[in-house]
Amino acid sequence: MKTVLITGCSSGYGLETARHFHAGGWNVVATMRSPRQDILPRSERMRVVALDVTNEDSIAAALAACGPIDVLVNNAGIGLVGAFEAMPMVHVRKLFETNTFGVMAMTQAVIPQFRARRSGVVVNVTSSVTLAPMPLAAAYTASKMAIEGFTGSLAHELGAFDVRVKLVEPGYAPSTRFAHNTELRVGDLIPEAYAGFAGPIFAGFATPEMVTKETDVAEAVWLAANDVSGQLRFPAGPDAVALAQAS
Repeated sequence: MKTVLITGCSSGYGLETARHFHAGGWNVVATMRSPRQDILPRSERMRVVALDVTNEDSIAAALAACGPIDVLVNNAGIGLVGAFEAMPMVHVRKLFETNTFGVMAMTQAVIPQFRARRSGVVVNVTSSVTLAPMPLAAAYTASKMAIEGFTGSLAHELGAFDVRVKLVEPGYAPSTRFAHNTELRVGDLIPEAYAGFAGPIFAGFATPEMVTKETDVAEAVWLAANDVSGQLRFPAGPDAVALAQAS
């Protein structure tokens, strides 16, 4: 029976992915900063572990507590929407600490066990903004683009040890409350000079033609984790699939 460790399981993609793998018969280590067992199935195959991906001591403690794993899903992330001109750099750095350096730190921590066993899979969850960058998300897009390049390079590097590295690229999912997981309000990041430009964009967010569901992402992560081909990218959701086909 295989074991998957998933970061950022308190809500959204991570929560649904943990449920999906559990339903598929896997052992699941669902990690989150503030552990909550009540949102996940009660089962001997489901463990909830505290983990802050921006803290190396927390990473080491979580991995020591859960033991060997077969798949790492780097899902934890935060959003940040607004005019880049108005974004305090302290918050841009926080964005990168979670979305970029947190992914790198988690991956670096599991590589030794994967390499020694000559098996294992790393699945990095990015975003469809890497397929078609959108306005008012410059810093967020940059943090995810960095992981796209990191993953593509690492897939070659770890392939020499039979370790697979994959990308899942979710589309727009309004139900995840994108950008609501920071202490900044979106309205504070739209200066008056940008109001006319931003209005139609936010109106489009409110009435999207296609949306991605958490279940779409969970299924894409499942496919990526079990894929033994050389496929690197797995777009998730109809909008992401359409963007991938157009690119």
